[in-house]
Amino acid sequence: MDAQALQDEALAAVAAAETPAELDEARVRYLGRKSDLKLALRDVRDRESGMALNAARMAIEQAVEEKQDRLERAELDARLSSERVDVTLPAELIARAQGRPLRPRRRGSLHPSTQVRRDVEDIFLGLGYEVVDGREVETTRYNFDALGFPSWHPSRSPRASLYVGDDTVLRTETSPAQIHKMEAQKPPIYMVSIGRVYRRDTIDATHYPIFHQFEGLAIDKGLTMADLKGTLLYVMRALYGPERDVRFRTHYFPFTEPSMEPDVSCPICGGAGCRTCKFSGWLEMGGSGMVDPYLYEFVGWDPDEYTGFAFGMGIERTAQLRMGIPGIRPFWENDLRFLRQF
Repeated sequence: MDAQALQDEALAAVAAAETPAELDEARVRYLGRKSDLKLALRDVRDRESGMALNAARMAIEQAVEEKQDRLERAELDARLSSERVDVTLPAELIARAQGRPLRPRRRGSLHPSTQVRRDVEDIFLGLGYEVVDGREVETTRYNFDALGFPSWHPSRSPRASLYVGDDTVLRTETSPAQIHKMEAQKPPIYMVSIGRVYRRDTIDATHYPIFHQFEGLAIDKGLTMADLKGTLLYVMRALYGPERDVRFRTHYFPFTEPSMEPDVSCPICGGAGCRTCKFSGWLEMGGSGMVDPYLYEFVGWDPDEYTGFAFGMGIERTAQLRMGIPGIRPFWENDLRFLRQF
């Protein structure tokens, strides 16, 4: 058998193939098990004939492989040009054009924490307050010193707060934003700061190491505890409805004097006592009080000229009360079975 003639014939057939089917037909004819080339290789008896036939086989295999690559690229280019999809079209039009049935689309919703945050913003904007953002990474000067925390206060301990440096922490509350605002603006100030805060809390039904707070500050001439109580009663009723009972208890906070804590009757048990309210029938909503004169001195104001009040509450705890959620963990687990309920 003339190996060169067989090679030239096979290469011409491969070059003439215009489709993958034609190329496969040429491959079978010249490289298949019953092809003349394979039969000649089985019957070869001398070294020169074997080398010539193997060289022809390798040349034909390489030509087939290269031709196959070119045909596949050409086929892909043709598909890309003919099956082009405008990604800006609505999914319904694309499915209809392709003859596919429409799949029902589940409509998304805001996270419960986001829902409550937006309601809080609306309430305070309606009262004439300004919504102010703050820094999540804060210095101890603004997170503790400016707020009157003494050096021995347990919240300064690394066992209670998350330090990222010797004098830098992940903020434990959004109050530092109020100090920055007081340094930048003279009274009157009516503001609310909302954001994420961090503490080394033990996880239980109402505590988590990460949560959201909203903290309000009002500074003007002649503000009293009555103004604070009236503001909190309005906010509580706007958030939880008139059916919830609200009470105020005296308390201690380094940056307010006098101080008090607002409690709301537990919606889970209706005040009878459960694990969420620690069997007290009440849920602590945060802290509040009249701004300590120390803060005025810290920013260089005359404490005899201005008075003010401050308060703070947790977003997740507020959502628990409004929506009847027994624990805080689901807010951070991203379980769609929970989130789709709201």
